[in-house]
Amino acid sequence: MIYLELLVAFLQVGLFSFGGAYGAIPLIRDVVLSNGWMDEEMLTYMIAVSESTPGPIMVNLATYVGNTQGGILGAIVATTGVVLPSFIIISIITVLLKNVVKNPFFQAVLRGLKPCVIGIILATGLYMIVSTCTVIEESIKLDLRAGIILVLLIGIKSVYRQVTKKKFSSIMLILLSAIVGVVVLSMI
Repeated sequence: MIYLELLVAFLQVGLFSFGGAYGAIPLIRDVVLSNGWMDEEMLTYMIAVSESTPGPIMVNLATYVGNTQGGILGAIVATTGVVLPSFIIISIITVLLKNVVKNPFFQAVLRGLKPCVIGIILATGLYMIVSTCTVIEESIKLDLRAGIILVLLIGIKSVYRQVTKKKFSSIMLILLSAIVGVVVLSMI
């Protein structure tokens, strides 16, 4: 039964995720929490791990959730579920691409989806910042260590961009985050 639940849940995630992995995180969060497969804290950790490991975040999360719920077969089922809709849609679009791309209605749909996707990604980013930098016990408290790490990373990235006039590499940001995290967490 768990395999069918994983397949249906991740088919829905794969089918309704617009804007890539960051747009899918709220859907995955809803699916995972509503089924009781993980708690909020564990899911947040898995999002961080999925961002840090090679491969698409959505696939990494589906694989991990599937593995925790149904072992290797669960991982295969969840990963297949999340990837299958995109595979089918891209296959169909490839066949119809020449006619569809020039269609003004299709262009209008894409232009209409852009602001929605930007909003979903922005909301997810803000939610992750707030949930990472706060601790909810009896009241909401600021997690000082997470706040310091966030401020340091923003500061370093801003200074780097001002000095070099170049965009900060995502790989460098991940490595720097690990280093800053180790230093700050060992000091405080």
